Amino acid sequence: MKDLLEFMVGQKAVYPCHGVGVIENIESCSVGGSAQDFYVLKIQGTGARVMVPTGSAKSVGLRAVISSPEVERIYDILRSPSKKSNSTWNRRFRALTEKLNTGNLQEIAEVLRDLSSLKNDKDLSFGEKKMLERARTMIVSEISAAKNEDRARIESELNHILIPRM
Repeated sequence: MKDLLEFMVGQKAVYPCHGVGVIENIESCSVGGSAQDFYVLKIQGTGARVMVPTGSAKSVGLRAVISSPEVERIYDILRSPSKKSNSTWNRRFRALTEKLNTGNLQEIAEVLRDLSSLKNDKDLSFGEKKMLERARTMIVSEISAAKNEDRARIESELNHILIPRM
């Protein structure tokens, strides 16, 4: 099976909607009467433990942390002009939620960029504020892991990139 992802204990991986985690263990458990192997991830941001079946890791979106060159691509997205939406707030919210839930860092960067820009134009709803914070946390977490740098330094870089442009 060529689609099988293989991670090692101690390796960092990204699980959609949760962010960066470290593979703590690979365990075998009996599920429905048959043995199945699971990656046990400890999510860095929350401390939660998540078990992902090794055989379906790729289909559920588990992936390696982006590379350093890909970080610049994310920064380019954040620097690019935001896409103004003329749709109603609930349609915009649904579309941004779908992007956030993909686990694709480029789409998450678009959510962060667009909501940051919108925040400069008007007050965000409670849900939009939570989404903005979630997108920011996911971006900081993964870029910090990719560059092997302190989260505070990455936060500072993002603050500089996302300064309101006049």
